[in-house]
Amino acid sequence: MSGLVVPPGQGRRLVTRMQEITFKATAADGSAISCFEVVVPPGFDVGAHVHHRSQEFFYVLDGELDLMAFEPVERTEDSWHDWTSVEGDRVLRVGPNSCMFVPPGCPHAFRNATDQPVRMLFQSYPSPDHERYFEEIAEIFSAGGPVDREAVQQLRDRYDVTQLTPLRFEPPQAAPAGPAPTAANGRRP
Repeated sequence: MSGLVVPPGQGRRLVTRMQEITFKATAADGSAISCFEVVVPPGFDVGAHVHHRSQEFFYVLDGELDLMAFEPVERTEDSWHDWTSVEGDRVLRVGPNSCMFVPPGCPHAFRNATDQPVRMLFQSYPSPDHERYFEEIAEIFSAGGPVDREAVQQLRDRYDVTQLTPLRFEPPQAAPAGPAPTAANGRRP
């Protein structure tokens, strides 16, 4: 019997403008847990959601993410960013070496509200559910034009994802270019 060693930068990659996923350990490798390295671009918000059968683990490697894993006092449909639990839990901004475990039935979410990409390790049980989910959502994200929300919803229905607030991708806008500098005589240098 052999195990699996995956050097840095190796693994099957799925890249779209909304996500970059590198498969590290999968059902095809004999793993009961799917393991991925995920790059979360600035402005990506997965939206609050629930899995009724799956459990997940997130570990921040580089950058900062807003994380939430609790049942809120009140579920608002537009955003999870201000949710609070009965116990007083709130959304946290966390950095490297922070983690989040999500048991089945627990509302959870993450977003990159910074202007830098975030890199995280993501594990999902059971394998291969999230592997297939990522493959199919990458096809939807790569189709061009606006995201086909109906296709995303059908995908989520198949893979045990009950969406509570919308998935959003709103990359930070570059600062508008100002007028070209001019010399004291009014001419451009």
